[in-house]
Amino acid sequence: MKFFRSLLSLILVLATTLLVSCSGPQVEIPTTYSPEKIAQLQVYVQPIEAAREQMTTLGTLLSEQNWVDSITLLHGPLGHLRADMLGFSRSLLPKDQDAATELAREVFSHLERLDATAKERLVAQAAIQYKEALKDFDAFLNLVPKAS
Repeated sequence: MKFFRSLLSLILVLATTLLVSCSGPQVEIPTTYSPEKIAQLQVYVQPIEAAREQMTTLGTLLSEQNWVDSITLLHGPLGHLRADMLGFSRSLLPKDQDAATELAREVFSHLERLDATAKERLVAQAAIQYKEALKDFDAFLNLVPKAS
């Protein structure tokens, strides 16, 4: 009888420990951007916006069929764009992260194809990839929250 009482006490202690350790405060996921978060995101988005401005230069180089400088621009100033965009995407709220990540991947996919077409000097295909990259890039930038 004494053995069962000790065993029961041990089981109750274990059950209580388990229940207490498994319960904890619920973490609430924010659904809107705070002014502080928007200010932080503005710092992160600056290199991405600068890269978007470089896209205008890239368009000029492509229209002039300046393939060497086009490729140099793609690998130089636009070379870190993937990391910048994906890093920024992870800084967004969970509701916006998937769309931003997908758009970032699309932009870079178009830039990779643009690089290939520039190396082959395919004018029409380069123009198509450039326009598609711009469209996805602008859609990505539209996800950036603005201060109210």
